[in-house]
Amino acid sequence: MRIVYKYLTKELLKYFCIVLTTVASIYLTVDFFEKIDNLLDANLPLSRVLVFFGLRIPFVVAQVTPVGVLLAVLIVFGLMVKNNEMVALKSAGVSIFYVFKPVLVMGLIFTALLFSLNEVLVPITMGGANEIWKNEVKKESAVTTRKKNIWIKGNRTIAHITYFRPSDKTIFGVTLNCFDKSFRLIKRVDAQKGVYRDGIWHLFKVVQQDLMKDDGSYKVSHRVESPVNLGFLPEDLNRAVKKCEEMSYGELSAYIRDVEEEGYDATSYRVDLNAKIAFPFVCVIMSIVGAGLALWRKKKEGLAASIFYGLGMAFLYWTLYSFCLSLGYGGMLPPIIAAWLTNAIFACLGTFVLLNAD
Repeated sequence: MRIVYKYLTKELLKYFCIVLTTVASIYLTVDFFEKIDNLLDANLPLSRVLVFFGLRIPFVVAQVTPVGVLLAVLIVFGLMVKNNEMVALKSAGVSIFYVFKPVLVMGLIFTALLFSLNEVLVPITMGGANEIWKNEVKKESAVTTRKKNIWIKGNRTIAHITYFRPSDKTIFGVTLNCFDKSFRLIKRVDAQKGVYRDGIWHLFKVVQQDLMKDDGSYKVSHRVESPVNLGFLPEDLNRAVKKCEEMSYGELSAYIRDVEEEGYDATSYRVDLNAKIAFPFVCVIMSIVGAGLALWRKKKEGLAASIFYGLGMAFLYWTLYSFCLSLGYGGMLPPIIAAWLTNAIFACLGTFVLLNAD
């Protein structure tokens, strides 16, 4: 490896570790103070609190890695510009694109590492952290079979939902069982689907069975639509179902196949599936953007200005990325475009800035 490449690689890794540690610590600190009231109310022992936040560390690292790459590139190239090292390299006939090669390679390496982290470690640790939060902190009664089926135990009621679609707050394959004090079934409600609107669930194609006290038989009634208080909200179902970050690419792909084979719409999950591949490439995008901003700025503007511009670009990226995903969830963009559009836009923007930096 050439001296320049060794120097850049060493400096990039050094500042990446510093930035990653700092940003992750800030993230965890803010997360701690947001959740401290719930943790205290649940009387969770200190050991479980440490386990909970320890399990969240891989997810936090995965989220802040792109910012770490961006700031590391900005700092390294910014210092090189400030110390006239870039001028010296240009005087020796070294082009910007020669210097950019190790940055691009590092970006690709971080992309592979980020994908591996999201594929292997994050699903396991986030699953454990969410279990602690739901069962020990919130003490929720909702449970999931880790597939589509959701079971919710209420006050002498047990509800079963075959599939929940968060995008439009719709549930499918609904069964509600109601019991008396002796745990005798007094009512059962079956519905093809339900939609949450105006603060209540509206069930469609309803079959209701009510226990007749006189002879112990069940009276069956049919309704096209019926408003029913099921005892839970869409937010409760969101917490009950297995999150996409708790599933690997293979698990999510198999889940989508199962959902679609049963005739349900899995558009939102297809968006998340494409995002699992698209998101790690943000490391490469941030490498290009960071190098372009650092080399494009004027020396008199200072390193702080480059970092400010870089953070602004990162904010714009995540804003546009979230917006595109929302359009994909709503079916306004195809899943693959919703996941990759922001990467394409910022790759073009970063390349344009880098080409004009020379």
